[in-house]
Amino acid sequence: MKTLKQRRKQNKTDYGKRIKLLKSGTPRIVFRKTNNYILVQYVTSKQAQDKIEFGLNSGELLKFGWPEDFKRSLKSIPATYLTGFLTGKKIIAKKLKTPIVDFGMIRTLHKTKTHAFLKGLIDAGIEMKHKEETFPDQDTIKGKHMKKDFSKIFEEIKSKIENKNG
Repeated sequence: MKTLKQRRKQNKTDYGKRIKLLKSGTPRIVFRKTNNYILVQYVTSKQAQDKIEFGLNSGELLKFGWPEDFKRSLKSIPATYLTGFLTGKKIIAKKLKTPIVDFGMIRTLHKTKTHAFLKGLIDAGIEMKHKEETFPDQDTIKGKHMKKDFSKIFEEIKSKIENKNG
């Protein structure tokens, strides 16, 4: 009988997936969800030693004009999209290699936060393989489904990110 490694038992690491990512030699974007934020790190690996080039979380959207009354929704689909967009702009500004996305143990269902993050990366200018039908609707990404219509604020934040990094 095989004994599972501790991080696998805790449902934190899929070692099979990690080995494949490391063998590819390509930098990766590590995407994680917490109860309050979306965490993103650009990671390079040499001989199974990870080096974080830069990291950010959705809390940085507050600097770009994310309203205080929406502070509890920094893990929503619009926040996830904008975090992906900001990450993509930083990658381009720092002239880093095109990464692959590492979602870890998160289930990647269609039209969810994971695909909103991918859409943000692609809209920022990062070229990745994707299927357009897996992304959330444009209205959902802009926040029209939220209690207060968020679409005007969304466009303002997106243009601030573009102007700062573009």
